[in-house]
Amino acid sequence: MEEVRVGGMRFALDLSQPLYEQVLDQVRSSIAKGEIALGDKIPSVRELAQALKINPNTVMRAYQELERDRLTETRRGQGTYITTDMGVVEGIRSRLAEQAIDEFLTKMSSLGFDDGEIDQLLRKKRGMDDERNG
Repeated sequence: MEEVRVGGMRFALDLSQPLYEQVLDQVRSSIAKGEIALGDKIPSVRELAQALKINPNTVMRAYQELERDRLTETRRGQGTYITTDMGVVEGIRSRLAEQAIDEFLTKMSSLGFDDGEIDQLLRKKRGMDDERNG
């Protein structure tokens, strides 16, 4: 899985997974992490499709979803821009965080850990990290 940089975004596509979802998730993640600044212009559909060597319809579908989420806005004749609404970005960050927590808890549960054990492991890990950083 080779990483491709396009504008301020990085993409690493796995051809065994739906490409549209990967483009969508990676752009959302870049916005949530602040790798793409609010108000920044993002690559055109054609430019991103060519750089990633994927069908422009795949990129268009991801861009439409981003616009539905209000993460981007298309300005006729000017291109597509990241929202300037920090509230929208914070909402996406929260949603991504909840999703990561759910995935973590599901994985830990499948390994046989109960809530108390998970809490204990997290406290232990946080304590070890605090010692390294302190």
